[in-house]
Amino acid sequence: MTTTPAPPPAATATAPRAPHAVSRLRAERLARSAKPFLARGGPKGERCAGCRLVPSHCICALRPQVPTRAGMCLLMADIEPLKPSNTGWLIADVVADTYAFGWARTEVQPGLLALLADPQWQPYVVFPGEFVAPERVVTQVAPADASDGKRPLFILLDATWPEARKMFRKSPYIDRFPVLSLEPEQISRYRLRRSRRDDHFCTSEVAGLCLDLADEPLAAQTLQAYLDVFTHHYLQAKHQLPPDWQGAEHERLRSLTAGG
Repeated sequence: MTTTPAPPPAATATAPRAPHAVSRLRAERLARSAKPFLARGGPKGERCAGCRLVPSHCICALRPQVPTRAGMCLLMADIEPLKPSNTGWLIADVVADTYAFGWARTEVQPGLLALLADPQWQPYVVFPGEFVAPERVVTQVAPADASDGKRPLFILLDATWPEARKMFRKSPYIDRFPVLSLEPEQISRYRLRRSRRDDHFCTSEVAGLCLDLADEPLAAQTLQAYLDVFTHHYLQAKHQLPPDWQGAEHERLRSLTAGG
């Protein structure tokens, strides 16, 4: 009989946190559903409410949180909050000032408009510059002394690529903000959904690139390491294999959070 190795003692318990923005949005979306949402795995696929993984592969005890000056605003396509593979959830775990709103073509939530009007923030819409008028495109984030002390707020369109293009075109309330066009040199490491292009990044990877531009390297590296751990656990569970608690993904995350 094969037994599943137990996680190390440091990963067996964690202080409970209040539900973050993506968790709350998921609960709201489920409450509006006419029928239950069944993730892959069928109706018996029990999942942890805190990390959306099967209980044997739960990573709630590993959730890091890094203080950041930057904030994240997720505009999420209709069923994105329900998908276990959604990585916007990971952003909300790591970055305390993460806000999440469901997107609809015909209406906009008052809370989103209030956030975008809040004078403490300088919003940036993160989107490829090749689809935007050149005068609106920026490739750098203004430092605090050049932005009247405003904090960067990155607006991420959390959706499939066709959905994101539609959201960008049909959201006039973001038209007045600069568009941050990322120019990453690396290839996406995301393995939970297929993409036809190596330069299409998952939402968590995009957030990490934004944090780097905002001079938040520790948060960027921690978010990437956390994504790697989540991906490892997700795929191990999918193949009915135990997670490797001593693997490179976990070592990387531990090294980044050791001083926290």
